Amino acid sequence: MKLRSMLLISVLTMFLFTGCNTSTPAQEASNEIRQAARYQTITASKAQEIISAQNDVVILDVRTEEEYQTSHIANAILLPYDEISKKAEATLTNKDATILVYCRSGNRSAIAAKELASLGYTNILDFGGINDWPYEVTTN
Repeated sequence: MKLRSMLLISVLTMFLFTGCNTSTPAQEASNEIRQAARYQTITASKAQEIISAQNDVVILDVRTEEEYQTSHIANAILLPYDEISKKAEATLTNKDATILVYCRSGNRSAIAAKELASLGYTNILDFGGINDWPYEVTTN
């Protein structure tokens, strides 16, 4: 009898703690796969190939305005990584566009790429930092 009561309490406790979770492990795994499919890390040379081959690619600089003014990749759009959640949908209207994301060293571009994926953007390519960009840059 005591064993049966303990088992019943254990099962009820398990339901109590798992009942608060609104998604199943399968749904969470599916969400992670979808997000990973929308966000990839590529090299600077691959990014340059894409820029050369596609007319409609978006080059997104997620550094500060001061960093952008110092130097940036030609035709890059400035959208600081800490403003993406507020301004991405107004700035980047096509969620299926190819978006090449970079920052200074690669940390902020990774954060920005993940944020864009969570907002529903489907083709995000993070090529790291301008520090590793061996191609031409411009200033304003």
